[in-house]
Amino acid sequence: MTRTQWTIHGETVVDENRHIRLSTVDIELPDGVKFTQYVARLPKCAMTLVLNENREVLLMYRHRFIIDQWVWELPGGYIDGAEDVAAAAAREVEEETGWRPKTMEHLVTYQPAIGTLDQPQLVYLARGAELTDTVPDVNEAEDLRWFPLEEAVKMIDRGEIVGAATVVGVYRALTLVD
Repeated sequence: MTRTQWTIHGETVVDENRHIRLSTVDIELPDGVKFTQYVARLPKCAMTLVLNENREVLLMYRHRFIIDQWVWELPGGYIDGAEDVAAAAAREVEEETGWRPKTMEHLVTYQPAIGTLDQPQLVYLARGAELTDTVPDVNEAEDLRWFPLEEAVKMIDRGEIVGAATVVGVYRALTLVD
């Protein structure tokens, strides 16, 4: 089987800051069709599914203005420069929730919108966490709660969890956790 890649004829940056690089890319398909595609490149993100000894997952309740909806999510955020990914994921948990993960293991990496968005999402599994004196960032979450892993699946079905990282993390954790 012959594999023919798409030809890139050029890329023009539309806007760029520390959170996003938006550009247009001129593409030619193997059959000669040409078009321009918007591409968004974002820094790596790391999220953590924190699971306690009762098979409960720590979720944050927050408003997402883009979809104008209150949703439950895993804690997480951008990896700072050359920061170790697992360390970044653990840091985000503590900053956003006040809980410090006891262990960190890679759970899954995925691309949420591979046709337009280049944003590798890394989800970690933390088995256990200790409550610290860290005061969670008031801008991150309205509420924090522990939910049984199986209830998190039902929350996905009800539309209370809609973010790709949380959906992927919850379903992946079901396949690995006893």
